[in-house]
Amino acid sequence: MSSFSRNALFSWLSAKALGTGVLLAAGFSVFGQDVKLESVGVRFGFYPYGHVEDFYQADACAAWTLPWGWDLDPVWHLQTRLDAALGWIGEGGTDAAICSSGPTLCLSRQNVPLVFEAGCSPTVLTRTVFPSKDLGFPFQFTTHAGLDWDLGGHFRLTYRFQHMSNASIARPNPGLNFHMLGVSYLF
Repeated sequence: MSSFSRNALFSWLSAKALGTGVLLAAGFSVFGQDVKLESVGVRFGFYPYGHVEDFYQADACAAWTLPWGWDLDPVWHLQTRLDAALGWIGEGGTDAAICSSGPTLCLSRQNVPLVFEAGCSPTVLTRTVFPSKDLGFPFQFTTHAGLDWDLGGHFRLTYRFQHMSNASIARPNPGLNFHMLGVSYLF
């Protein structure tokens, strides 16, 4: 089997596995007592390093609150969440679909509308070669850290810094960093 065929097969299988995970999570949100759909939204991101590499990313995202959470003291709370996203990534007219799903930890303080979040998500790309970068393999890992600002009621603004790379599963492994801005509707 050629390298291209293996990569295409792996990308297809990974996308199916991630899609199944998202559907299972959606099913849990309907039937599970402790798993709840927390929010849905959109995000847009840009590559922060100059004009040579004008990468952009846009996605639709959803988050489910998981049953594992801990009160660290009377005012601090640590909550687990499942995040999923489906979107587009591109550079200079070269486009790809991107899909990710994975756990996030959220640290909040009582009566403070800011929440610190950090997580890691397996990610699948439909293309790995762009004008300025070869990402090496369709399966990547996206790690992020950021802040959520709950505006009261049902809306949230989000900033996250995220890094995507294939964790040296394949060569090359240049990685990509993005500043991501988002808005979500809270349930």
